Amino acid sequence: MPPADPRRDEQPELLPGLVRATLKESQAKARATRERKRREVEIAEVDPVARVLVDVPLAHLDRPFDYAVPAAMADDARPGVRVKVRFAGHDVDGFLVERAASSDHPGVLQPLRRVVSPEPVLLPGVAALTAAVAERYAGARADVLRLAVPPRHAGAEKEALGEQPSGDLAPLPPAAVSALSAQGREAWAQHPHGAAFLAHLAEGGAPRAVWGPPPGADWPLLLALAALGAPGGAVLCLPDGKDVARVAEALERAAAAAGLPPQHAVLTADTGPAQRYRAFLQLSRGSRRIAVGTRAAAFAPVARPGLVAIWDDGDDNHAEQRAPYPHAREVLLLRAAEQGSAALVGGFTRTVEGDHLVRTGWARELVADRGTLRRAVTVTVAGASEHDLRRDPHARTARLPTQVRDLVRDALGSGPVLVSVPRGGYAASLACERCRTPARCAVCSGPLHLRGAADPPACRWCATPAPGWACPECGHRGLRAPVVGDARTAEELGRSFPGTRVRTSSAGGEVLARVEARPAIVVATPGAEPVAEGGYAAVVLLDTWLALARTDLRTTEEALRRWTNAVGLVTPGGRALAVGDPAHPALQALVRWDPAGFAEREAEERRSAHLPPASRLATISGAAGAVDDALVLLAAPEGAEVLGPVPEGEGPDHPERVVVRVPRHRGPELSRALGDLQRLRSSRKLDPVRIQVDPPSLG
Repeated sequence: MPPADPRRDEQPELLPGLVRATLKESQAKARATRERKRREVEIAEVDPVARVLVDVPLAHLDRPFDYAVPAAMADDARPGVRVKVRFAGHDVDGFLVERAASSDHPGVLQPLRRVVSPEPVLLPGVAALTAAVAERYAGARADVLRLAVPPRHAGAEKEALGEQPSGDLAPLPPAAVSALSAQGREAWAQHPHGAAFLAHLAEGGAPRAVWGPPPGADWPLLLALAALGAPGGAVLCLPDGKDVARVAEALERAAAAAGLPPQHAVLTADTGPAQRYRAFLQLSRGSRRIAVGTRAAAFAPVARPGLVAIWDDGDDNHAEQRAPYPHAREVLLLRAAEQGSAALVGGFTRTVEGDHLVRTGWARELVADRGTLRRAVTVTVAGASEHDLRRDPHARTARLPTQVRDLVRDALGSGPVLVSVPRGGYAASLACERCRTPARCAVCSGPLHLRGAADPPACRWCATPAPGWACPECGHRGLRAPVVGDARTAEELGRSFPGTRVRTSSAGGEVLARVEARPAIVVATPGAEPVAEGGYAAVVLLDTWLALARTDLRTTEEALRRWTNAVGLVTPGGRALAVGDPAHPALQALVRWDPAGFAEREAEERRSAHLPPASRLATISGAAGAVDDALVLLAAPEGAEVLGPVPEGEGPDHPERVVVRVPRHRGPELSRALGDLQRLRSSRKLDPVRIQVDPPSLG
C-alpha cells in the first residue's frame, strides 16, 4: 500500500486558487494585447475622434461615445454613415454623428471596427430632430433612429451608387416656377388667403397654417402644388397608403404640367425594403426633393425642407406604435421649429391640437369662405325629430328611413352613392329578438355573430356553431342584429334597389381604391372609402350612434373626423345625409360644416377638465411594484398631479397605470423628468415600465 500524499488534502483548496490566478493572468495578457493593437493602429491626422451613437437599448447609455478613427477609414468615416464599434465586449451597430479634433476621454480610444457603408444616411438636421423627439417623448434616441432610418439594403445601395450626390438642391427653371405658380393660384382660389400663403412660401418664408378645404375639393392636388412651390423641398405625411398614392399621383401630374420630371419619392413600408431604401437614398442624395409617405416620412432625409405638411392629423395611423410612441404631427412641428420650415396641418375636420395652434397664434387659419362651403355640399340629418316622426312614424327605430331611400334613388341618376357604415362584416353581434338579451356561446360565453345570410350563428371567440340557440332568459329562439356590418347593409340595399350594382369596401375584406363614375352603391367602412371619379353624387352615414358610443377622450372628435372624411368625397354641389340624433353637437357641426367651431368648443371643455392640449399628460404602466418605484424616483415638476394607480387588467398580477398631469407650459420639464427616470431605472436594472407622453387615447 503506497504511503499517503501529505498534499492530497490541500488540493481541493489549492485548485480553485490556481484556476483564478491563471484566469486573471490570461485576462491581463488579453488586455495588454488589445491595448498594444490599439496603439499600433495608425490614427487619422485630421479630426481623429468619431462620436458615435451606438445601438443599445439601455436608456442610461443613450449618448454619443468617442472612438478613434483609423487612418485607413478617414475618408469613409463621414458624419451620418453607419459604423461597427466595439461596445461592452460586443460588436454593435452605430451612426457616426460627428468628427472632432479631441476627446474628453482620458484613456486610449478604441478604434472604429469598420465603416459599414460610406453612404451618409443620417443627415445633420435629422440627427438633431431625433434628439428633440427623444427628449419630447422621454425615450431613447436609439429607438427614434430606428424609426428615422430604414434598414440598409445593400443591393439597392449598390444600384444607387451610380447616381452622384447633387449636394444642394438645384433651383427649378424659371418657366417651371411660373407654371407652378399659375397652377397654385387657380387651384387655391377657393381659399381667400391661399394665394398669400403660396406667395410667402415661394419667397422662402415660413408661413404656418391649419388648413380645411371644402368638401369635394381635390386636396391631393392642393397639397402637391404647395409642396412643389416650396423652395428646398417638402415633407408630406399621410395616414395610409391609399392617400399616399393619391398625393403621389397629383405630384406627378402637376410636375408634368410644369414640364418637370418627377420630384417626389414615396416612403411607405408597403413598397418593400429595397424600394423604400432606394427612395430614401434618392432623397438623401438630393435627386428627389419631396418626400411623401406615412408617419415615418416625418424623418425623411430632405436636407432643408421649405414645407412640412400633414393631412388628417387626427387619424390614429399617425401615432407610432413603437417606443417612444411619437406622433407624426408633433415630429413635423418640431422639425418646422428646428429647421425654420413652413408648416401645413390639413384635414376636412380640425383636431383640438390644430385649434390650439390657431388659438395660440402659432398658425393661421386657412379655410374656404362660408359661401363656398354652402355651395360645396348640403348636409341633412334623418332622425327621430317631431318633423321626421310626422313624415315617417317608423323613423325612431328604422335603420334605413324613407329619407335614405329617397336620396339614394334620386342620386343614382347622377352617379355613384357612398354609404358609410361603422362596422365591417355581416352581423357583428346578435341578441334575443324578444327580450334583447345578448346571445352568448354555450361553450365559452363568447358573443355570437353571423358571417353570412346562409350561415348559422357562431361564436366570435371559439367559432363553435350554435344553430339551435335559445335565449336563457325567455327561451325565445329568434335572433336580431343590433349592430349590422357592411355585408348585411349591402344585402339590404341590394333588395331595395334591384338592378343596381352594390359594392363593398372594408378593412376586414377588400379595400377598393377607386370606383367608376357610373350609378352604383358603394358600402364602405371608415377609412376604406374608395375615391369616385368626379366624386359621389350623394353620401349616406348610417349608425352614427355607434360611432358616438365609444368611451374615449376623443369619441366625438373621432366621429366627426370620420363623417367629414366620407362627406369630403362628394362631388361639388352634392348631398349628404346622416342617420342619427339631430340634436347631437357633432351632427349639428356636420350639418353646418363647422369643424373649427366644434374643435373650439371641444377644446374649451378639455381646458375646463384640465385635459390635453391645455395640459401635458404622461402615463406610466407596468407591474404594480415597478410603477410604485417609478413614482418614488420621479422628480415631477412643480404643480404635477398624479392620478391613480388604476388596474389595466384582471387577476392578482395585473399591470397598473398612473397618469401624471402638468400644465402645458410645464410639459418640457415633465418630459425631462421622465427621461431622467428612465435613465435612472436603466442604470439600476430595475423592472421596466412603459412611459407614454401625450398618448392619443387614455381608454
